[in-house]
Amino acid sequence: MSTNMIDKHVIHSEIKANLLSRGIAITYALFAYSIGSIALFWFFFAAIGIAPYSLSGFEADNLSAALAVNALLVFLFALQHTIMARKSFKQKWTQIIPAHLERSTFVLVAGILMGVMLWYWQTLPGVVWSIENEYVRLATLGLAVFGVAYVLVTTFVTNHFELLGLRQAWLYATNKPYTPINFKRQWVYRYSRHPMMLGLLIVFWATPDMSVTRLALAVLLTIYMFIGIQFEERSLIQEFGDKYQAYKKEIGMFFTFR
Repeated sequence: MSTNMIDKHVIHSEIKANLLSRGIAITYALFAYSIGSIALFWFFFAAIGIAPYSLSGFEADNLSAALAVNALLVFLFALQHTIMARKSFKQKWTQIIPAHLERSTFVLVAGILMGVMLWYWQTLPGVVWSIENEYVRLATLGLAVFGVAYVLVTTFVTNHFELLGLRQAWLYATNKPYTPINFKRQWVYRYSRHPMMLGLLIVFWATPDMSVTRLALAVLLTIYMFIGIQFEERSLIQEFGDKYQAYKKEIGMFFTFR
């Protein structure tokens, strides 16, 4: 076999391997996006009351044990978010997994843990409130739907596909360099530093029927949210410096009253 033929064979093999790698990246990112989206919408639908949760059949022996299981489920979900979102972790993690799949892996693991949390959530006895007035019930349910829509719209204001890992994989698959998304004050971010969290708070608490089971979920996730915001803002200050410090002074966490 001549040298030219060997070179052509090597080049052909490299092209095939490169195309396969790109195809795998897109497939993996789409799979992670699907798992993350399914888990997120399961949570939304469960919060609105049109999808069940606590489906595992596993029941703790007593109330204290049930609360401990629920707290552990939220802790695992929160721990994954807190650790995997940190810059120091990403730097080490991308030595193992390709950088263009780092965010997709985050989304995949988050989706799995959210599904586990909803599946194993322990039922607790009692009802905190149940609104009887039909119009107030509809208004409360409408507020919850608004919260869901607000969260989804906010993801597109930042960059939905970047946030959920698709943009990174697409740039790799199309052989384009990755360019980070610049921080911009636009739309809802002109009056709220964390509009997505605001939408989630509405989803947590806007329900016409607040069982103790649902209350435990709302309380634990709310606690985690406020803790998570502190970690997120530290990361944003490290990334954007004085620009974000100034933004933090001018714009409220959820609302800006002027």
